[in-house]
Amino acid sequence: MLTISGLKNGHDFFTQMTKMLTDARAIRIKGRSFLAVVLAPDLPFDDWLVRLDDLAARSAGFFLGRPVVLDVTDLPIDRAQLKELIAELAGRSVNIMGIEGGRPSILGPGMPPALKGGRPVSDDAVAKEPLIELHNSEQKPSVPEVRPTLQSIVIRDPVRSGQSVIFPEGDVTIIGSVASGAEIIAGGSIHIYGTLRGRAMAGSLGNASARIFCRKLEAELLAIDGIYKMADDMAPGLRGHSVQLWLEGDSIMAEKLI
Repeated sequence: MLTISGLKNGHDFFTQMTKMLTDARAIRIKGRSFLAVVLAPDLPFDDWLVRLDDLAARSAGFFLGRPVVLDVTDLPIDRAQLKELIAELAGRSVNIMGIEGGRPSILGPGMPPALKGGRPVSDDAVAKEPLIELHNSEQKPSVPEVRPTLQSIVIRDPVRSGQSVIFPEGDVTIIGSVASGAEIIAGGSIHIYGTLRGRAMAGSLGNASARIFCRKLEAELLAIDGIYKMADDMAPGLRGHSVQLWLEGDSIMAEKLI
């Protein structure tokens, strides 16, 4: 039991309590949107992890420091299997920021949170400025005012190693080369008027009609609508040439440009 003795002491106590309450700083809660990689594993996990290891081995640093969402929609797995998969990914430095499509029965304490409402594109979303990242940060600030939807951006400088150009709203054109260790991620097509030595990922938000064009193909990784191919999987005759790539079903097709 709290006892306050004396009028003056009691007055001082309540004065201090009131000051503490009124001086408390407000908690700021702000909205942010982030671009994350979505991994959609399939069964058996052992075989899928072998393919993931192959991707990571041939494109060093692809998952390093990158937020990843694990999509387990319709997978017939239990909590133990999900926890084991998350542990396997953590051992590969793949950090899962959230789980999409997981049934409540397979989620639990100590696991990444369930994510809902994720969608590849929104017709009525507020238009955002293009994100041109030079330090491998994936944070995108929100833009309060409504603007016309952007369809393309042009980068007039070479993209150096360690840099990322991320533009989910449309096409990306690079007037120059893309160095090894750099990456271009576009919601639409990618046009590179120079040598492509890094990674190029077109149609990143579900656009299967996106294409990749480059003046000289020396890429580490190519992807269209989530289907990826390492450059050394391409026909040897394509390397060093002007090339266009497109998607047919689940296969990336390529041909030389005249």
